[in-house]
Amino acid sequence: MRLSRRALVKTGLAVGGGLAVAVWSTVERGAGTAALFAPNAWVRVPAEGPIRVVVSRVEMGQGTATATAMLLAEELEVDPAGLVLELAGADTAHDNPAFQFQLTGGSTSTATSFEPLRQAGATARELLKEAAARRWGVPRDEVTAKLGVVSHAASSRSARYGELVSDAAGVTIRTPRLKPREAFTVIGTPLPRVDAAPKTDGSAVFGLDVQVPGLLVAVLARCPVPGGTLKSVDDAAARARPGVTHVVRVPQGVAVVAQTYWHAREALGAVALEWDEGPLAGFDSPALRDTHRASMKDPSKTTRVRDDGRADAVLQAAGTTLTAEYFAPFLAHAPLEPQNATAHVTAERCEVWAPTQGPAMAREVAARITGLPVEQVVVHQTLVGGGFGRRISQDFVAEAVEVSKAVGAPVKVVWSREDDLRHSPYRPAATHTLAAALDGGAVTAWRHHVCTQSVLLQSVDGFLGAIAPGAPAPMKDRMAGLVKQVVAGRDPYAFEGADTVAYAVPNLAVDVTRHEPMVPVGFWRSVGHSHTAFATESFVDECAAALGRDPVALRRELLKGRPRHLAVLERVVEASGWATPPPEGRARGVAVHESFGTVVACVVEVSVEGSVIRVLRAVMAADCGLVVNPDVVRAQLEGGAIFGLSAALLQQVTLQKGRVQQSNFHDYPLLRFDASPRLEAHVLAGDGPPSGIGEPGVPVMAPAVANAVFALTKQRLRTLPLALPQKAEAPAREAGAPP
Repeated sequence: MRLSRRALVKTGLAVGGGLAVAVWSTVERGAGTAALFAPNAWVRVPAEGPIRVVVSRVEMGQGTATATAMLLAEELEVDPAGLVLELAGADTAHDNPAFQFQLTGGSTSTATSFEPLRQAGATARELLKEAAARRWGVPRDEVTAKLGVVSHAASSRSARYGELVSDAAGVTIRTPRLKPREAFTVIGTPLPRVDAAPKTDGSAVFGLDVQVPGLLVAVLARCPVPGGTLKSVDDAAARARPGVTHVVRVPQGVAVVAQTYWHAREALGAVALEWDEGPLAGFDSPALRDTHRASMKDPSKTTRVRDDGRADAVLQAAGTTLTAEYFAPFLAHAPLEPQNATAHVTAERCEVWAPTQGPAMAREVAARITGLPVEQVVVHQTLVGGGFGRRISQDFVAEAVEVSKAVGAPVKVVWSREDDLRHSPYRPAATHTLAAALDGGAVTAWRHHVCTQSVLLQSVDGFLGAIAPGAPAPMKDRMAGLVKQVVAGRDPYAFEGADTVAYAVPNLAVDVTRHEPMVPVGFWRSVGHSHTAFATESFVDECAAALGRDPVALRRELLKGRPRHLAVLERVVEASGWATPPPEGRARGVAVHESFGTVVACVVEVSVEGSVIRVLRAVMAADCGLVVNPDVVRAQLEGGAIFGLSAALLQQVTLQKGRVQQSNFHDYPLLRFDASPRLEAHVLAGDGPPSGIGEPGVPVMAPAVANAVFALTKQRLRTLPLALPQKAEAPAREAGAPP
């Protein structure tokens, strides 16, 4: 049976869309041996020992392993706590139908797995019941399954699943129907995370924990300016250092290879290097905002991506208009586990162990570097100590493969924290300008213009390689060229959230201008929503202030046709006590935004101590459709809140002469415990299928805080990270008012 591939593809989840009704094959056939029943890509029932399940989506703290166990256990009729988990390596059987290749991202893990995993569990269960029915000579509909045991009450016979393995491999059944929601006993319950124990006792294997015989460790010197190349190297002193085995040049720079990490790191300081820093050497990020402004004035660089009504004409004719500009800086992902990968390259085989979000992309990278067919490249997935989109890029895998190929031994490449902050792809910087026409107490027109980089353009080559593994290089190049032509002016990740803003403004236009400063960029947790929500939710608050209206009241009016948004907003308004005055010296701000199919609203309560903004309380509510595990959903909302607040209050990446200025958590801080707010997360029971939850908690945080600061100080903060200036930024002004 090929449910693992066929059913996944037929599930048909489009990027950014909803889960379609799956079309399953009509007959399923058991597979496996006398010792192991393996009917599909996820279920492994041994004759002896615990049942194993294969986790298709990368586990990086977001709970996919727990969701996988629960979805399979629901239909397989087993206790999820008793399942043993295996992480899937690179295999098309585990492709993500949202992308048509194997990738964990876009908050798609549970949404894309919800029906296929249940179907896999149900099919395995019914095949085992059929095997028992045939053995006992009874109808299958008289046989029941519960907690891993098949029983026939009339004859008082029963058998463990493992006892039926040898019979189950050859039987066939009609594809079973799935349980209705009212019959769920596992899904919807707050079960403990199945990976909590190994992560607590230290037995869990992350990328940095990988050990193989004969392993060497490498650290790299890379050009301090992205895109630069090596001109010369003097490595004699480094080669003489204790523990050093090799110093090699690779496309990414120079690698020092040694017996241990510290041997390699210490020796790297003795390497004399000269770089050709390339065209980015003159780039200073403080000038980027002015460059964005100039680019946005050039119509040839601008594409309109939404055009409802007559926004331009209404704005031009309006007696009262409001305008504002917002800016979001470059951001690093800064996962707690720095980048790393282990590779062993031989003439016949390449083996990779990596904490990657894209095993198929890692395999494609390794195949390209080694010249081996993809069938001779094996990728082992490890647990991931924080991904946030950073590990979609495969630069760390490429380095490990290059170095192993050069030295002829297994090598683990380890990045330092400084390497990670200064040599990563970043969340693009973005400038937003918004204008609104205000008439009769209402917003009658809205125009939103965003200028930023394209994340997708820098990812196309890797994505297409994973979609078409083994395809000839010229074919991939042609495909990439065609896709880049389409994406060039219309990368949806550049403006997502702006073009789908939920507010019912009759005349609404959204423009996007692409500007490419050559800074490496990538997918950062919540991607474009991370900056578009800051602009849209800050600006609707500005509209409310200009109209003299309560920010919640205006949102209610603009969301009348959006029942999900309204329900989430009402929940958070009630839970936060919005209608009652906050304590003295505090104020509240609100934001509501939809991303990845999920609606999230947040009310924060802030105070200002000197020039320090303190978020004291954050109340969140979300509708993410059917909830598999409410505790995991709440944890993701809370984690997203801390992640979003860190970026909103503390973080930015700045470049001077092409060099990233930040290096570690002292100048790229995370929100610390003593500055973290009291968090409340409310999960609404949605009617639809599961939608994303790993990212939607992030976008609402920055605008909610900015709006609260305005309510408290009357200072409107439009630049991230949020900081109270000595002199307030100029307020949004009405047309005709003096500058």
